[in-house]
Formats: sequence, C-alpha cells, structure tokens
Amino acid sequence: MQHYAAMKSNKRVDIVDRIAHECLLMRVRKLDRVLMGIYDAELRSFGLKASQMTLLVLIAKAGPIRRIEIGKRLHLDPSTLTRNLKIMMANGWIQEIADGKDGRGLPVQITAQGHTLLNQIGPSWQKAQARTEKFLGTAGAALMRKLAANSEIPPE
Repeated sequence: MQHYAAMKSNKRVDIVDRIAHECLLMRVRKLDRVLMGIYDAELRSFGLKASQMTLLVLIAKAGPIRRIEIGKRLHLDPSTLTRNLKIMMANGWIQEIADGKDGRGLPVQITAQGHTLLNQIGPSWQKAQARTEKFLGTAGAALMRKLAANSEIPPE
C-alpha cells in the first residue's frame, strides 16, 4: 500500500516537473508579461497601455468596427475588451457611432484626439520596438511575426 502511494506521488511530481519545464503556455504568458512591460514603460507618459495601443491601432485601421469583430480579431474576451474600450472612450480616443441598426453593439471609431495620440507615441513605440527586437533577436522577432500571422485556433 505504501509503495502504491509513493508511485502515485511520483506521478504527480513527474507531471508537475514536466509542466514546469515544458509548458508552452507558461512560456508564452511569461514572454507576454515581459514584452507588455517594455511597451507599457515606453507608453506610460501618454496615459496609454500597450493593450490599449493595440486596440487603438486596430480601430484606426479598420474604421468603424463593432466590438464583437474586435474581440474576434484580437482573441479578446468581452469583459477585457469592454473595460479597455470604456477607458479609451473616457479619454476621448474613440467614440461610438450610430449606424442605423438596432443600437446594440454600436460600432466604435477613432477620434481626432486618438489619431493625435497615435502620432505622438510614434517615437516611444519605436523605442519599445527596438528594445523588443533586441530582446528577442532577429530570428525570434521573425518567428513571433510568423506565429502571429498564423493565429487561428487549430482544430482539436
């Protein structure tokens, strides 16, 4: 009986060790926090977070866009998206627009103030980009771009 308990315990340790040493998700989450920290530090003086910059750029490129489409494109859950969009609207960077439909899920678009902000952050973004490229190396940065371009969730 004691031998069985030791084997069962060893299996738990084995899986813990495997997850701790091999888990791709843990590695990506750690890398995400490091990279977000680099961009957040550079954008802090503008009152902008890296996650909000990503949203602002998407909204600027897409034109008027509904929240559901933003969530799909960026793989964001609704609560995270809503929280960030509220902050961005309160800061005057984006606005909701009427589109003649039923009023639910009004599209959002970038404002003149949002465009001005994007133009102002350019040098800080470039500095963060250079720091990130240095951290990842040329091959690492190229791999990140390739993986992000292929970001559809694979079938099970």
